[in-house]
Amino acid sequence: MNKISLIGAGNIGTILAYSIARKNLGDIVLVDVVDGLAEGKCLDLGQSLPIDKLNLKILGTDDISKIHDSDVIIITAGIARKPGMSRDDLIETNFKIMQNIGIAIKDFSPNSFVICITNPLDAMVWALKEISGLKKNSIIGMAGILDSSRFKYFLGKELNIAFENIQTIVLGGHGDTMVPLLDYTTISGIPIKNFIDNKRISLEKINQIIERTRNGGGEVVSLLKDSSAFYSPACSAVEMLESYIFDQRKILPCSAYLQGEYGVSDLFVGVPVIIGRKGIEEIIELDLTDDIHKEFNKSVNSVDNLVKKCKKLLV
Repeated sequence: MNKISLIGAGNIGTILAYSIARKNLGDIVLVDVVDGLAEGKCLDLGQSLPIDKLNLKILGTDDISKIHDSDVIIITAGIARKPGMSRDDLIETNFKIMQNIGIAIKDFSPNSFVICITNPLDAMVWALKEISGLKKNSIIGMAGILDSSRFKYFLGKELNIAFENIQTIVLGGHGDTMVPLLDYTTISGIPIKNFIDNKRISLEKINQIIERTRNGGGEVVSLLKDSSAFYSPACSAVEMLESYIFDQRKILPCSAYLQGEYGVSDLFVGVPVIIGRKGIEEIIELDLTDDIHKEFNKSVNSVDNLVKKCKKLLV
């Protein structure tokens, strides 16, 4: 069995533990600094396994050394947004948390494949790489899958078609500068332009959907008041996890460490990648129009500004 460690027993970590158990993807270690929280949730989850005839090991703990020799580590630890907060407002508090986690990964599980979900995503995964010393193919941020799913959801609802028929990609940083790509958006292979030309949907409506996608996380926060999204981020991370452990080599939009691709160096930015058993096996470069490239560069600059703050905190 694969050993899958989840750091953070909040909403996302809990949904991840449940989903991983139900899919029988591996033995689970759930870690949280709050005394008894992870242990209690794992005790409850473990007691549900016989009902579905599942046999796997589940450990809840506040001892981060228990992540030792993990095959995969998924990080959700950190404070969540409150109404009126941006992802960027979380940076100082969550950076300190990433410092502790990065050191633990370096000490106890340096050969694991690491997926980070903590916000501000692109900056936090950069900090984790710096602190843990992980190779660039072994660490990745969950963002583009979630952003693309939100775009598909809103578009599918508007067109009244099955979500699974929609293919699209969202690039850039995980924030309000993300860049949905209409040129790479199709419905069962039919370019979205065809639907616009045939007046099935207006460009104005699509632009509204893009804005709603960019603010999708904030919309959830404003409704929940004391929490942020958790079902959709957890599902997104599970898709990445499965592509890794089953060597599916799926092409997925994720926050990956770029070294010259798209003209970007030494930053984590959302781009399409192939995830297989070796981790990030390939970064796929797309042809972008001049206008989209400008939007992408604006998004990269936002990520760069956050990383600069992290660099100051590293000192």
